[in-house]
Amino acid sequence: MTEQTVSPRDMANAIRALSMDAVEKADSGHPGMPMGMADIATVLFTKFLKYDPTDPHWPDRDRFILSNGHGSMLLYSLLYLTGYPEMTLEQLQNFRQLGSKTAGHPEYGHAPGIETTTGPLGQGIGNSVGFALAERLMQTRFGTDVVDHYTYVFAGDGCLMEGVGQEAITLAGHLGLGRLIVFFDDNNISIDGSTSLSTSDDHKKRFLAAGWHVQHVDGFDQEAITRAVRKAQKVIDKPSLIACKTIIGFGAPKKAGTAAAHGAALGKDEIAGARTNLEWPYPPFEIPEPIFTAWRKAGAKGKSQRRKWTKRHAAMPEADRAEFDRRIAGDIPGSVDEVIKAFKTKMAADKPKWATRKSSQEVLEVINPVLPDTVGGSADLTGSNNTKTKTLEGQSLSDPSGRYVYYGIREHAMCAAMNGLALHGGVIPYGGTFMVFTDYCRPSIRLACLMGVRVIYVMTHDSIGLGEDGPTHQPVEHLPALRAIPNITVMRPADAIETAECWQIAIEAKGKPTVLALSRQNLPTVRGAGDDNLCRKGAYLLAGDASAKVRLIASGSEVQLALEARDMLAKDGVQAAVVSMPSWELFEAQDERYRAEVMGPEGTARVACEAASGFGWERWLGTRGTFVGMHSFGASGKIDDVYKHFGITAEAIAEAARGLTR
Repeated sequence: MTEQTVSPRDMANAIRALSMDAVEKADSGHPGMPMGMADIATVLFTKFLKYDPTDPHWPDRDRFILSNGHGSMLLYSLLYLTGYPEMTLEQLQNFRQLGSKTAGHPEYGHAPGIETTTGPLGQGIGNSVGFALAERLMQTRFGTDVVDHYTYVFAGDGCLMEGVGQEAITLAGHLGLGRLIVFFDDNNISIDGSTSLSTSDDHKKRFLAAGWHVQHVDGFDQEAITRAVRKAQKVIDKPSLIACKTIIGFGAPKKAGTAAAHGAALGKDEIAGARTNLEWPYPPFEIPEPIFTAWRKAGAKGKSQRRKWTKRHAAMPEADRAEFDRRIAGDIPGSVDEVIKAFKTKMAADKPKWATRKSSQEVLEVINPVLPDTVGGSADLTGSNNTKTKTLEGQSLSDPSGRYVYYGIREHAMCAAMNGLALHGGVIPYGGTFMVFTDYCRPSIRLACLMGVRVIYVMTHDSIGLGEDGPTHQPVEHLPALRAIPNITVMRPADAIETAECWQIAIEAKGKPTVLALSRQNLPTVRGAGDDNLCRKGAYLLAGDASAKVRLIASGSEVQLALEARDMLAKDGVQAAVVSMPSWELFEAQDERYRAEVMGPEGTARVACEAASGFGWERWLGTRGTFVGMHSFGASGKIDDVYKHFGITAEAIAEAARGLTR
């Protein structure tokens, strides 16, 4: 074999061989998808995908998303073959081993070239909506000279069966995301067996009905795949689906086309048979030099494109270039701090009695004009979440500059798309729904935490304080459930001033998502302004001093109750200090001395109050503490009546404190 005689099928077989060898060595993994989609990947990475392994974070690269992330060896093989320096042969040989860059499913941040964490099916196609939307927004702002790329997705039957997949498909079609191209691995196999066991959908008709451009090709015919991609690239007003008929485990003599090829090593005999069928007589992990060279040449082609882009970037007007670079870096301009300080000063003077969802909107009214990075939205609750401000217009094909997304009743896809927006770079996404519907959002929230991306969740109607809608809509267990996720910041502000401070923290948190838990009911202003952002500490003494023998600890709407309880106790000669605790996570990050100053030394009487489940509060209550809050689901009724019914009152807090001090 010479370099001149290397065929496209030889290059695809290199992917197949590396994938089945790595899975075999690990005795764990999914060889079937990489073996089935290798020809499609070869066409994409040698003819179309714009990338440069020597500059993997180049802003104008095309994005490749492996939504069917169980087939991770396909991606790892491609990164190795095309020359990404960190993806070495040794990494492939250590597939699925502790400490390797080649985790069982692609993990964002483990190695350059992995654009997002996938594995939970449907998440990648959900992310792709955000990636494509971010490209549109950035291109509209900065022009095609510096923003001109596609988002390509590999997706399987499972991605399309998942509910988030359908939500994402219809949203992408509605928005007309013409630079989104999805390759569907149409192999008719799921873990249980034939897909006919569980579904009879005509996926192509589904996509057509959702407003997509649809083609179908033989997934092993590289010329047909090439023609389909070229045709898809010409469609500017619709996302494209290319349904590729494939065979899972292609080449394996007995397991090809069966569920046995999906999620386990093929086995020694099957591997030997596959080598024969694929005409691949080489030892495990060995790629013949001509084939390896052909792949490395394909990987090097993007360098010239990237160099040309660098010149165009340098030729931008200075102000535009500085703004582009700032947004790609994710830095926040100083004007944001200025407007927040001014807002806090005004709130301290005006002392409004606003629901914190209203306070949030008022904060956004001053942030959005000076921070063009923000992209807002809501899952069909714009008027309730208060997420739209005067300067934001709705995003659409006819107004591609619009910074507000009407996500519709698609909470899961909204959060998956926001992950894609954040991962793409240049934008800061926030989106709203009711706190109780974090149940619909949780898989995407968890992945945002796992990846460490800046996504802001505006979760309103955060307690039994939403009143008449009743227990179906009253979150009880949701705050502790969210706090249980690693690498998240949950913040529950008490008034307009704390809300402004929490927004500032969320916007500045590059490597962490944030949940803002906001009230439906009006709350009094309990804070003065001051220059310091007290919420950064997670908790602080709001009233009283460190010498007080009792601590009344609360968050959000219950802070006002703690203040009333303090006044009641003072009449009895009991000196209490009120601790506002908007964020457990931020407080936990403080040093031990500060935490002891705020909470008092061990043995201090502590009463915590929150209109939610008390799960987890024991860590802050110490050896002499009690909790006033929810111990069941809520009830339908007027807000004041519901609070009294469940014993969440200033009187109950005061009585609990008296019980600890008798």
